[in-house]
Amino acid sequence: MPKATLILHRKRLFDDGSISEIKLWQVTTPVRGSLHDFKYSLYYGRPGERWIGYDNEPGKGDHRHLGVQETPYLFASPEQLVMDFMTAVRAERLKRSTKDEAT
Repeated sequence: MPKATLILHRKRLFDDGSISEIKLWQVTTPVRGSLHDFKYSLYYGRPGERWIGYDNEPGKGDHRHLGVQETPYLFASPEQLVMDFMTAVRAERLKRSTKDEAT
């Protein structure tokens, strides 16, 4: 991996046991498969159970995981990445809380 400087790390533990974690690094050269100078890993789920993930691992480039589905992600900026992730997390939390209320 290219030399990296951690520029953002935020972890949140929710009352329901779920976890949100954002890690963003500035890199000196783009990660193989990406066209920008950032490496990132964003996660939401429970230990051993990823519900949402955004990352750009070498060779795969920018992509996201929504449940078991993996799709390309169009990276625009670090700010947009965090906003897109948080929007997905809010939607997932709402979906899960609605499902829990129905049972």
